[in-house]
Amino acid sequence: MSVIVSVQQLFKEFDGVKAVNDLSFTVNEGDVYGFLGQNGAGKSTTIRMLLTLVKPGSGSIKIFDKELAANRSEILRQTGAIIERPDMYKYLSAYDNLSVFARLSGIKVSRKLLMDQLEKVDLAQRYNSKVKTFSQGMKQRLGIAIALVHDPKLIILDEPTNGLDPQGIADMRKLIINLSKEQGKTVIVSSHLLSEIEVMANRMIVIDKGKKIAEGAVSEMLDPSSTIVQLETTNNEKALNLLHQSQWNAFVEPSAGLIKFRMNKNEIPSLAAWLIQNDIGIIALQPKHSLEEYFLSLTNPENHVEPVSN
Repeated sequence: MSVIVSVQQLFKEFDGVKAVNDLSFTVNEGDVYGFLGQNGAGKSTTIRMLLTLVKPGSGSIKIFDKELAANRSEILRQTGAIIERPDMYKYLSAYDNLSVFARLSGIKVSRKLLMDQLEKVDLAQRYNSKVKTFSQGMKQRLGIAIALVHDPKLIILDEPTNGLDPQGIADMRKLIINLSKEQGKTVIVSSHLLSEIEVMANRMIVIDKGKKIAEGAVSEMLDPSSTIVQLETTNNEKALNLLHQSQWNAFVEPSAGLIKFRMNKNEIPSLAAWLIQNDIGIIALQPKHSLEEYFLSLTNPENHVEPVSN
């Protein structure tokens, strides 16, 4: 499997603050590569360096096995990106917006090519609608169509689910996965939400304060056999007393307030059934994601909390 992006010892400083600090990672062909970190961790700065929007302080960036600084135009012709929310002409239709940006990319366009791109992002039926009538999710999908119109090999998306409603988030997840599995694209997608990266990416990096703290396969980094499950009932004191006398006591974690378990996520339905059988009113029973706890588990073993999944 060939390496599409290779970043080695990347540094970038702003006003004495190290935004990116000795960062190295690789993205393989066909990856949906998750770039995970809290807001301010250095994700956007790194992405802007990958797109030559920000000049690195030092370090090496190779894309398609070529030095980015020396081959900028050639590399960017094979790269599509959305940084924050895409800018479009709101009084033009989706089709006309796509046509304008295709021409700006310097490629020959046909009606079939443009309609095919709109079909890929599930906007073909709204091709003649003005962008001002679109939801934010539809605008994001049109932005991806614009990023794809020149058929790039690499797609870079910075926080693509920001500001979307649940349906928009689900649509964006599906589209990103499709870009890799069905269209053969390599995708880098940044997010501060662990749950989003888990369902979209096959590999990921976790950065904090500009430094890499973990990188690897998502399936290995997020262990479903050690999920933190949070329970709220109508009577937590009664629930805890019964739990301590049952087989579920082995999974109960010390916690103030809500009841917490550490368990395999596949056991959650059985736990719910046991609670109901014992007349315990369930207000909430859910696996919890906590990026803060995940960082803590990587950086401070004494306060270790396992990464969780749902």
